Amino acid sequence: MEWRQQSSVSCKDAFTEAQRWIEEVTGKSFGCSDFRSALENGVLLCDLINQLKPGIIKRMNRLSTPIAGLDNVNVFLKACGKLGLNESQLFHSGDLQDLSNRVTLRRDESQRRLKNVLITIYWLGRKAQLDTFYSGPQLNFKAFEGLLGLALSKVSCFICPFFKTI
Repeated sequence: MEWRQQSSVSCKDAFTEAQRWIEEVTGKSFGCSDFRSALENGVLLCDLINQLKPGIIKRMNRLSTPIAGLDNVNVFLKACGKLGLNESQLFHSGDLQDLSNRVTLRRDESQRRLKNVLITIYWLGRKAQLDTFYSGPQLNFKAFEGLLGLALSKVSCFICPFFKTI
């Protein structure tokens, strides 16, 4: 996909906007400046989707273990599917894992995985904006143009199979 070739500089706005939106919707702070670390336990993501669609996630795992975090991320991704996001719009549950201590890690692999997370946040934000029952903070889609590429940002002119007319 075209977005994978975008530079990390063009994604800075998307990271900033995603954090702002998540914090405003949930009413909770990231608690750190590292995007991945703030989301890796899945609690903020579960809180986010429960604010968008109350009760869609019945319970979260509050233990501070990697397995609990993976469980929460999987629950979040499953809830995204229930809201109508398709598999191509979802990141992989392993995309939020800390890869900093892996010797065989490709230089851009960690950044690529975080871009996958941003893609999901983008689509979730679009879904929220189109939900007539949601009246909370809106995601600024223009901040994602550098990440998604110009072609995808023009999707607002068309009828998407997953969303109402935009």
